[in-house]
Amino acid sequence: MKRLDVLDGDPLWYVTIELPAHSRVEYQLEVRQGAAVEAVNDPLNPHVAHSPVGSSSVCQAAGYETPTWVLPQPESRPGELIDWDLPSKALRRTTHNRVYLPARFRRSSSYPLLVVHDGDDYITYAAMKTVLDNLIHHLDMAETIVLFSNPGDRLREYPNHAPHARHVTRELLPALEEELPVVRRSDARALMGASFGAVASLSTAFRSPDTWGNLFLQSGSFVFTDIGSDHGGGPAFDPVVKFMNRYRERPRRVADRMMITCGVYEPLIVPNRSMVPVFESTGAQVRYVESRDGHSWENWRDRLRDGLSWIFPGPQKLVYE
Repeated sequence: MKRLDVLDGDPLWYVTIELPAHSRVEYQLEVRQGAAVEAVNDPLNPHVAHSPVGSSSVCQAAGYETPTWVLPQPESRPGELIDWDLPSKALRRTTHNRVYLPARFRRSSSYPLLVVHDGDDYITYAAMKTVLDNLIHHLDMAETIVLFSNPGDRLREYPNHAPHARHVTRELLPALEEELPVVRRSDARALMGASFGAVASLSTAFRSPDTWGNLFLQSGSFVFTDIGSDHGGGPAFDPVVKFMNRYRERPRRVADRMMITCGVYEPLIVPNRSMVPVFESTGAQVRYVESRDGHSWENWRDRLRDGLSWIFPGPQKLVYE
């Protein structure tokens, strides 16, 4: 950063960065005082984004606008969120979930099913309940039952964890089918997640062929190695790399349709770009969307309409009835 002396005032520190139009980046300032180092938000920037690990300042380049469909709209009828706990033998714990029922929910109808990893984070930091209300009201998305699932030990359960996959497919899915009027076909089911949640979605579908017909994978932590075993991600990524290396050696179709999104300002852009042709080689229909953003919840929020309206499009709602 450069120093700018101000007459009769404290000096200002600044840095100039050129961002392409429509970009959105999150950042913090690192303040050093002797041996003490502290990361803080920009006190002169009112734009702040929140996440499970804290908040960050946001720089919005020319052309970026918060999508209107992520904001509450008075005309959109609200769906209902219901707490739904389920004991799991596979995970040896009780799972804590929330079920979203669309505003015009009727038990006499049948609905497609979407299971979302890191469910409470999607609700809290990606405004997903509001997004669902708006997309369904405006017929961008079919009326859908959404199960927001939450992990226990996320770093253990999400990176290709067999008990997690068993829980989702053999415990969660049958319990939902018994409790709610969801369509019992793979083309009317979808798994979704971001980062490690995308790995959990992919590995769950991999372990249960012909069960989950759709995947919505955001900024997937699809780390792999072509030579050697040094992936640089730390021990948490060891099971991910083992799974991804094995999958790349012998790829097979895990879902008929796959929606993949990633930000160009995140390190995971390279493995995500690399996996697209691998997934396409299996015969899956793949749609890939990049954004000028980073590894953040607001990036994933801003891509929700692209994915949800493609997987369960509103005009084709009758397909699921």
